[in-house]
Amino acid sequence: MTLTRPTSGVSDASEPVWRTGTGRAVAVLLLVVLAALIPLLGPSAALQDTGEAAAPGAGGVALLRTALFAALCVPVGELFVRRLVRFLPGAPEAAPRSWAPYAAAAGFVAALGLASVVATGNLVPDGIAEIDVGGLYESRDGKLALIEVNAFLAVGLCALAARPATQMWPLAAVIVAEALRAHPTTEQGPLVGSGLTLVHLTCAALWTGGLLYAMRTLRTWGPSDAGVALLGLYARVAAVLLAAITATGVWSSLRRMPSDTILEQLTTTAYGRVLLAKVLLVAAVAVLALWARIRLARAADPLTACSPARAEVVALGVVVAVSGLLTALPVPIRW
Repeated sequence: MTLTRPTSGVSDASEPVWRTGTGRAVAVLLLVVLAALIPLLGPSAALQDTGEAAAPGAGGVALLRTALFAALCVPVGELFVRRLVRFLPGAPEAAPRSWAPYAAAAGFVAALGLASVVATGNLVPDGIAEIDVGGLYESRDGKLALIEVNAFLAVGLCALAARPATQMWPLAAVIVAEALRAHPTTEQGPLVGSGLTLVHLTCAALWTGGLLYAMRTLRTWGPSDAGVALLGLYARVAAVLLAAITATGVWSSLRRMPSDTILEQLTTTAYGRVLLAKVLLVAAVAVLALWARIRLARAADPLTACSPARAEVVALGVVVAVSGLLTALPVPIRW
């Protein structure tokens, strides 16, 4: 298996165009629609028979949060893989077209939508007149929402500038703001929780966005030793990222659901159910990553590792959607 389709005969004029162009676009659009249904329909399904009540507009908030997370992963992954390429001697100069400006635009819209919710007292506004923009400066959540809006605007400007590496600073601001938002000051040990979320979100963005850009880079380079080297280097770093994600995820879960009640809450609370689904998805992603690494090390053609790696990208996209849903659900009560 290779990264480029073999070309031959008259079929190049029609069928391959559909498979490599329109067909891929349709597949991506279908995956995006399916991923959007997870946060939109997820709250009602997760809350069924739990006795819990969702916040107004939980589905819309979850969708916006999913878009924000996805928009964060894309530029972070691009910066990460470009950094890895620098360690590959003789790597081709060709690089895939940056998606960072588009991701920044999506992130800006999502952050603006979330800020409008905060500006109406965490309620979905029925109109522009209900949005109190000035009130955002008076609350902690409002200030964090504004930071994210401005940060994504800065990411877009940096992506279009001559020095796209400067995106690192506004992206870091988004991650810090998300870590602080997820752990209000009323929580027990909020700084510990924010620190765990900071590491968890950073590693997740590097893993998800990095794999996406690595696969796009390999497609641009075509079959080459540099492509094999890049995939191997990414796999080694991804193993460390997975370990950090697992450790911080388990610790964060135990802070919200104590060990003596966590098994019960995983099935009786909406948060626990979605968390369990996320754990199972991450486990599936880890299996795909291991499969890709085994192929990379042992297969006659190391680039056959691209097949499970593509499936891993899709699975990680679902994990992002589930993560967005998780943030919109009520946090379980500590029993």
